Amino acid sequence: MKRSLLPWLILAAILLLLFPAVAEKFYLQLVTKIMILSIFALSLDLLVGYTGLVSLGHAAYFGIAAYTYALVSPAADPANVWLTLPLALAASAAAALLVGALVLRTSGVYFIMVTLAFAQMAYYFFHDTRIAGGSDGIYVNTRPDALVPGVDLANDLHFYYFVLAALAVVFALLAIILRSPFGRALQGIKANEHRMRALGFATLRYKLAAFVLAGTIAGLAGYLAAAKEGYVNPEMMAWHQSGTVLMMLILGGMGTLLGAVLGAFSYVLLQEWFSALTKHWQLLMGVFIVAAVLLLPQGLIGLHQLRMKPRLPRAEDERD
Repeated sequence: MKRSLLPWLILAAILLLLFPAVAEKFYLQLVTKIMILSIFALSLDLLVGYTGLVSLGHAAYFGIAAYTYALVSPAADPANVWLTLPLALAASAAAALLVGALVLRTSGVYFIMVTLAFAQMAYYFFHDTRIAGGSDGIYVNTRPDALVPGVDLANDLHFYYFVLAALAVVFALLAIILRSPFGRALQGIKANEHRMRALGFATLRYKLAAFVLAGTIAGLAGYLAAAKEGYVNPEMMAWHQSGTVLMMLILGGMGTLLGAVLGAFSYVLLQEWFSALTKHWQLLMGVFIVAAVLLLPQGLIGLHQLRMKPRLPRAEDERD
C-alpha cells in the first residue's frame, strides 16, 4: 500500500463505519453486498494482479463455500458461525488445492480455459444434483449465530459490521502478505517467472499457495453472500460471475488492493444507476468500462496517480 493512498484508505474506513448512522435499510444491505464482492475481488486480485494468473473459474470456490454453509446449516436453528465458517473455508481451500495442482501446470490461454472448464464442472454438478437443490438451489432459513453476547447477525446492522470486519481483516492480511518475501516472490513470478525459477525459486509451489489462498478468501465471500441472501444456487459459480469480478478489477485497477475495492463499489453503484435509467443498462456499463480502459489503463485508481503527476514546465517558465 502506497503511503500516498493511506489517507484515502483511512477516510474510506471512517465513512464505512459511520454509514449505518445515515443509511436506510436498502442502502445498508446494498453496501453490505458490495463489501462482500470487495472480498471476492481482493481474492481474484491476488491471482490476476499480483501473480499474473488470469482465472475464469474463480467463482467455483465462492459457490462451493456457499453450498457448504447451506448444506451443514440446521433446518430451523441458527448455525454456529465458528463451526460452519471453518468448514466452508476448508471446502473451498481443498477444492482450490485440487484444481490448482492440476491447472498450474499450464499457462496463458490454456490456464484460462482449464480453470473455466473446472468451474463449469462444479456448476453442472450442483445444477444437476438433487441433494443440492438442483437449478433452484437451497434456501438458508437463518443467518449464523456468532455466539457473542450482544451480537445478532440476523440484525442487518450487526451483519453489516461483521462483513466490514471481515473485509478489514482480509485487506490487512493481504497487505501484510504482499509486503512479505512470499508476496515479493509472487510479484517476481508475474514479472518474469523464468528468471525467478533460474534464481532457485520453486515457482509452482508459490503459485499453488497463492491459488489456494485466493480460493479460500473467495470462499469467505461466498459464505457471507449465502448468509446475507438466505439462499444459494448454481449461478453463484457460473462463468459470468468470475467475469463480473474480473471486470471489477479492470475498472478499479489490477495489482492494487484499494483498486479492487474501488472497482467493486464502482461497478455495483454504476449498475444500480444505469439499471434505474434503462433496462439496457449492460450497454451503458460496457461503454463505460471500454472508455475507462482506454482513458485510464491503470483503472480508476489511476486517477490518483494522474493528480499526483508533476506538471511539466512550460517554455516561458524555463526562460524565466
